[in-house]
Amino acid sequence: MSTDFSSLIESFKQLGVSRAYGAPLQIGGEELIPVALVSFGFGGGSDGGNAAGGGGGGLVLPVGVYGRNASGRVTFQPNTVVVLAMLLPLVGAVGVSIRGVLRALRA
Repeated sequence: MSTDFSSLIESFKQLGVSRAYGAPLQIGGEELIPVALVSFGFGGGSDGGNAAGGGGGGLVLPVGVYGRNASGRVTFQPNTVVVLAMLLPLVGAVGVSIRGVLRALRA
């Protein structure tokens, strides 16, 4: 494994939770802490000779923020657009499952 790739892997190991929770922000006199779903991956390989390759990618979804409600308690305020988008595959899978159950009951 090349030293460049090894150093890249080590730098991503150190990211951890610091990418899922952002630095606190002051907006409208209220302190908010952004929360995101963070995923990334890398891969590489070679044929044992001169041919080698690698690649990687990542995904960051802003899920919501932590803030204080009217009574001063810390609460999570979701980003409804992203939460609904994340639920679409689940809703689709449930729909397909229900259709399969109904077909099995008719037979």
